[in-house]
Amino acid sequence: MKPLLVKGSEAIALGALAAGCRCYFGYPITPQNEIPELMARELPKRGGVFLQAESELAAVNMLLGAASTGVRAMTSSSSPGISLMAETFSYLAALELPAVVVNVSRGGPGLGGIEASQGDYFQATKGAGHGDYHFLVLSPASIQEAYELTARAFDLAEKYRQPVMILTDALLGQMKEPLKARKIKPRTYPKDWALTGARGRPGRILRSLYLGPGELRARNELLQKKYRAMRREVRAEVFGTEGAQLIVCAFGSLTRIVKEAVQKAREEGYPVGYLRPITLFPFPERYFAPLARPETRFLVVELNCGQMVEDVKLAVCGKAEVELLAFPPSDLPTPEEIYQRIKKCLRKPRSSLRS
Repeated sequence: MKPLLVKGSEAIALGALAAGCRCYFGYPITPQNEIPELMARELPKRGGVFLQAESELAAVNMLLGAASTGVRAMTSSSSPGISLMAETFSYLAALELPAVVVNVSRGGPGLGGIEASQGDYFQATKGAGHGDYHFLVLSPASIQEAYELTARAFDLAEKYRQPVMILTDALLGQMKEPLKARKIKPRTYPKDWALTGARGRPGRILRSLYLGPGELRARNELLQKKYRAMRREVRAEVFGTEGAQLIVCAFGSLTRIVKEAVQKAREEGYPVGYLRPITLFPFPERYFAPLARPETRFLVVELNCGQMVEDVKLAVCGKAEVELLAFPPSDLPTPEEIYQRIKKCLRKPRSSLRS
C-alpha cells in the first residue's frame, strides 16, 4: 500500500477506523480538530456514528453510553477539554467500560496556549477524576506509531474492560510524516457484560455505587488487581544503554529531539544511552530497574515543569542519580541544548547531582 502523507491527528483517526471504531463523540478544540473532521467524513461510510456534541461533558457521557453496549467508541480533545471530562473518566473506570480517549495536549494551566506541551502527564497517569482509578496510557512518538498505538488501544480496552488514553501533543498532532496504513484485524473478546437488550437472556446491570458492607473495598481491590495485570502490556524503546554512564529519558514527541542529541553525543564517544517509555501507565519500571546502578545517572527531559521525573525516581528506587531538564510549554528545545546538558551531566561529580 502506498504511504500516505498525513498529520499525527489524522493518523490517530485512521488507526481508530482500522481498529473497528464505530462511534465517535467530540467537541472541537485546537490542536486536534483533524480527528473529528476525518471521523465525520469517514464513519458514516462505514455504517458508524459521528456526533458533534454540544460540549466536552456531553461528548464523554455519550461515550460512556455507547461503550456500555460493547461498541468500539472513542472521543478526543485537548487539555482543558480533557479536564472537563474528568468526572466521567472516573465512572468509565468504575464501570469497567472499554473506551478510547485521545488527548492532543496543549500548554497550560488554564487556557494556556496551543503550543506543544507535556503538562498533562500527571492528569493522564495519576487519574484526573476522583477515586483510586487509572487509565492505561500510551504515548506515540511518530505518525506511524500514533496509528499503530491507537489501533492497539481498542484491543487493550476490550481485553481489560478498561478505558485507554492516547497521550500526545500539538507537535505530533500537527506535523506530517508518511504513514503506512496497514490493514488491522481487531481482536475479539467476550462481551457478556454489555447492555445489548435482555430479550432471551437475564438482565445485566452496570453500576458504580456500592453501599453494602465491604462491597466498595472488594470493588477497589478488583480494579487494583487489574491494574497490576496490565503491567504485562508495558513497552519502552531502549537504545545504547549497555555500558552507558548516562541514560537520557523522555516520552512522546520530545524524544525525537532527544534522540538526535543522544546520537550526536554517542558519535563523539560519550557513554550515553536512551530510554523512552511508550506505556506511561502502567509505568515500565522493569526497563529502568536493571539500569539503576551507582555508576549510572538518569537525565529526564520533559516539555513541562517536571512530571515523569517522579516516576523515574520511583522506578530506580534510589539506586541511581536522577536529574531533570525541563522545558515549560512553548519553550521547544533544540538538540544542541540537550546535547550540551548531556556533556555537562557527564562532567559533574556525582555528589553534585540530586536524585
